[in-house]
Amino acid sequence: MSDTKNAVIDSVYDVVVVGAGAAGLNAALVLARARRRVAVVDAGTPRNAPAAHMQGFLSRDGMPPASLLEVGRAEVTGYGVTLFEGRVDHIDHGFFVHLAGGPALKARRVLVATGLRDELPEIPGMRERWGKDLLHCPYCHGYEVRDQPIGVLGTHPNAVHHALLLRQWSDDVVFFPHTLDLTGDDRERLTARDVHVADGVIKQLVVDDDRLRGVELTEGHVVPRNAVFVFPRMLPHDALLTGLGCEKDENDWVTTDRSGRTSVSGVWAAGNVTDPRAQVITAAGMGSAAAIAINHDLVDEDVRRAVENHRTADAASSQ
Repeated sequence: MSDTKNAVIDSVYDVVVVGAGAAGLNAALVLARARRRVAVVDAGTPRNAPAAHMQGFLSRDGMPPASLLEVGRAEVTGYGVTLFEGRVDHIDHGFFVHLAGGPALKARRVLVATGLRDELPEIPGMRERWGKDLLHCPYCHGYEVRDQPIGVLGTHPNAVHHALLLRQWSDDVVFFPHTLDLTGDDRERLTARDVHVADGVIKQLVVDDDRLRGVELTEGHVVPRNAVFVFPRMLPHDALLTGLGCEKDENDWVTTDRSGRTSVSGVWAAGNVTDPRAQVITAAGMGSAAAIAINHDLVDEDVRRAVENHRTADAASSQ
């Protein structure tokens, strides 16, 4: 990647993409193949870095996330995309994309694909096991722990549904309410689904020889589990978007149309920064959709300018 401290930016990019995950790289690929001048800026902190493999991506099932990004970077640079390593400090209306400690990139359009971060409950052992045997997405990891003893932590309002969903991957699912108040209806649904409820506050995850062994409650009892699922609090990295004035919905997520267009003209967003449910393959598709919409928007602008220049030339020649 380019050294942002020494780079001299002396021209305008058609599009600057912030974030080199699946959404950002796929957008850059589509735009570069449309012969647009594209720059991608990436801070190098992908959300799925703790995971050893990604699943459910046709033709890439089981591939390490880092390998996908490595292949993606090679593909986009092969089409002439410029990659900058660094963090974007802010974006001015205009658009000047300011790299922290580096130059400002001038762009005609901006795509923000900065993802989100998972905020985990403050329970000892969780951060160390995250992405290994402490998991979140059943569709990403459920198959890999099928038929094993699974635990689900009641640290989020959606945790009960999480447990009910995971029951189809294993006959041995234990739900730990922790500090979550279960309703009578919740308990009935869990019982009917053969999900055992282990009441009590969680003390810690028990780990031995770098493997999860179980969940320990404060009263001292350890419930053996091979894998535990938790529903983290998902916080979008949307400061660049809110700094530009992009509107948010009632859940405090930046709103876009189906192509990723935000409420601010010239600004698009794709991937987990606007959709917490987007998996890798979904984010890649969102990046592609945004790229196509951005290119059409640029074509419209190119045509308007061409018509204006044509009229100016005609007027000058007729004098």
